Amino acid sequence: MTKHRIGIDLGGTKIEIAALGPDGAEVLRQRVPTPHGYPETLAAIASLVLACEAKLGGNSTVGICIPGVVSPATGLVKGANSIALNGRRFDYDISQALGREVRVENDANCFALSEAFDGAGAGFGVVFGVILGTGCGGGIVMHGKVHQGPHRVAGEWGHNPLPWPRGPEVPGNVCWCGKNGCLETYLAGPSLARDCDGPGAHDASGLPARAAAGEQIAIDALARHVDRLARGLATVINLLDPDAIVLGGGVSNMDHLYTDLPRLIPSYAFSDVIATPVLRNRHGDSSGVRGAAWLWPAT
Repeated sequence: MTKHRIGIDLGGTKIEIAALGPDGAEVLRQRVPTPHGYPETLAAIASLVLACEAKLGGNSTVGICIPGVVSPATGLVKGANSIALNGRRFDYDISQALGREVRVENDANCFALSEAFDGAGAGFGVVFGVILGTGCGGGIVMHGKVHQGPHRVAGEWGHNPLPWPRGPEVPGNVCWCGKNGCLETYLAGPSLARDCDGPGAHDASGLPARAAAGEQIAIDALARHVDRLARGLATVINLLDPDAIVLGGGVSNMDHLYTDLPRLIPSYAFSDVIATPVLRNRHGDSSGVRGAAWLWPAT
């Protein structure tokens, strides 16, 4: 009998579980707060999986997306904003807790996989998935498979420098990674908010409405942001030339991106014709948990 696929989105504040049926339809979903401790987090995930399987009947495959990566050099989680995971053998520990192999992947890669499989990027061979939220991440899916790279950093475009900087963009904003000028310091939601309203701002969601009402500082901030985003995506096209780009995260809800980016990107990309579609995600906040489930093929 075909197994269900369970996906888990492990975040800093919540753990979400969803189960997909053999046809990809969602048959169960639940969300609980993320415990503070590492052993408690493992126990909570195991409890969710076992309770889910009790309802569905039989064992299921399990995939988990995390806000970090498992280092191929050490086997330990690194770069997770859920700090209890950092320095831990999470994939091994959760597999031991559940008594089976569990596949663990970066959340941006899971977003890209979900959108490539049955989301906005379905039917495209190579999909670059972009997350523009509190940070700036990305994932690459090639013909149905996540491309990780030997160092697990494929798609991490947010920590490349802003291309073709000019004026006050030089020498660049200071990034938490220790470098100057990273794309994340210009493109993430809080970065956009600070560019418009100063150091204390963090929420950019209201800027499109302010711009529509004629507020000039909001109009100018959005114009700078979309131009910088076009520069960043042009370098992705120059290197990867994906069949489609899918945007996710809170900033992706800004409607003007889907009209302005296709107009701006060709002026920066190295080709006489650029027709790469820039698409709004289909699954929204569900893409992480769905992508985690799709880490396992149908059985």
